[in-house]
Amino acid sequence: MSTFQAPKGTYDLTPPDSAKFLAVREAIAAPLRDSGYGYIETPGFEDVELFARGVGESTDIVTKEMYTLTTKGGAELALRPEGTASVLRAALEANLHKAGNLPVKLWYSGSYYRYERPQKGRYRHFSQVGAEAIGTEDPVLDAELIILADQAYRSLGLRGFRILLNSLGDKECRPVYRDALQTFLRDLDLDDETRRRIEINPLRVLDDKRADVQKQLTDAPKLRDYLCDACKAYHEEVRALLTAAGVAYEDDEKLVRGLDYYTRTTFEFVHDGLGSQSAVGGGGRYDGLSEMIGGPALPSVGWALGVDRTVLALEAEGIELDLPATTSVYAVPLGEEARRALFGVVTELRRSGVAADFAFGGRGLKGAMKSANRSGARYTLVAGERDLAEGVVQLKDMESGGQSAVPLAEVVAELTTRLG
Repeated sequence: MSTFQAPKGTYDLTPPDSAKFLAVREAIAAPLRDSGYGYIETPGFEDVELFARGVGESTDIVTKEMYTLTTKGGAELALRPEGTASVLRAALEANLHKAGNLPVKLWYSGSYYRYERPQKGRYRHFSQVGAEAIGTEDPVLDAELIILADQAYRSLGLRGFRILLNSLGDKECRPVYRDALQTFLRDLDLDDETRRRIEINPLRVLDDKRADVQKQLTDAPKLRDYLCDACKAYHEEVRALLTAAGVAYEDDEKLVRGLDYYTRTTFEFVHDGLGSQSAVGGGGRYDGLSEMIGGPALPSVGWALGVDRTVLALEAEGIELDLPATTSVYAVPLGEEARRALFGVVTELRRSGVAADFAFGGRGLKGAMKSANRSGARYTLVAGERDLAEGVVQLKDMESGGQSAVPLAEVVAELTTRLG
């Protein structure tokens, strides 16, 4: 065993399990690529202030969970705890919003970092695929993103997830609700830290998961009763578009999510088979975030879906993904001349798009055939000195067990035909 282990709260992705994570990432990304979203990649660390301003200084993410560091030059950086602020920063820096084609539609995939108590489904290093539509205020965009996430999950075979939906209002109506909520919360029996949160961002109190707090929130004023006419109409349009698309959702008036930048539409994907860590993804509209980080007014909407939690959801439903074989052909040479000849065949197969592997290390036939079995290859190529003298290789079908001699010069064409 190595002297070192993965840090607490993190995990390694190793074969064969890693193939499942790659398939999940691909399934989430596929509908986005088909809908005009271009790929973006940002650094793993950013200026601390980007997250303090965007995510919110009162959030647990900023106050408790960010990994921060000071460079030799004195700059304060943070490992990214979420993707939206970084993507918007990059889009602004590259002036993508000035290219004349709004919204700017982007998708991304990467690792994120939060310092919190590790448990199943909650890690200090985790993977997400996200999407952002920047620069346009349109309920059709909100609906599009929710529908694309729903499409991605259903393409994986998932059925046990639910979509929770709410509206958080905007800068016109939310301050009125905020005042009413603060008045209500100040009369509750809450700890000092939660009381401080009441003054900074009272909506975050609604997101408190403690049972004793939730019990006291039963009669809290409802944001829906304070929405302005414009926000009501916007939310009703989102709901109508989802219904027309056949996407089921549940109205959840307490859904506020954990980030300060959300406005109007907010949503969460939850799976009841995951226990306390039931959220597998979520997002919403963030019309004021660009201005918070020094950019122009760019109303935007987006989401992020957790790859590791999606894998857990698949396991909870007992879904086995139909993953392609990593190896279709496995070559077993017997002797030095055969090693050179079969390695040439393997190279040709790979250039023809066939997944092929090789028995490295000069192993004997018995050991090499065990490796061929473990590889999952459909066909095995075996050749020795006598075969090469006759200008053939032995082609074995690993499913039927049948074996036949095929001319060496024709084996690549034969295999590409058989494998389609």
